[in-house]
Amino acid sequence: MSQHPLTLDDQLCFAVYSAGIAINRAYRPLLDELGITYPQYLVLLSLWERDGQTIGAIADRLALESSTITPLVKRLEVSGLLSRERNPADERQVFVRLNDAGRAMQQRSTCLGERLLEKSGLTVPDLQQLNTQVKALRDALSE
Repeated sequence: MSQHPLTLDDQLCFAVYSAGIAINRAYRPLLDELGITYPQYLVLLSLWERDGQTIGAIADRLALESSTITPLVKRLEVSGLLSRERNPADERQVFVRLNDAGRAMQQRSTCLGERLLEKSGLTVPDLQQLNTQVKALRDALSE
């Protein structure tokens, strides 16, 4: 019995990848209104969870390299949403802290979740279940 190769649409990796692109497209107009990019939004989400993190901690949280986070943080600082401060005990560490505008951005960004819910046509429990499944897959593949 011969196996037929999976088509592009049968590939889970493509479904997850293209879903990510679709989510970014749904978010883009709202992020444009906020004046931030999706990667900058991810940095802010990390800081809204726990303010005062190092660049390295943010990179770890987002599964990215510090060299990717640094320019994002610099642009957010120029935008007036956060500040960077070198650790006096270890000059290699840079702490990132939200300022008032960065904290206020959290309230203004709640529309992103609402947009995803509206555009998806799914219920909140359906999206929560899907999120749980995708995170379980990510975690299993990361081990």
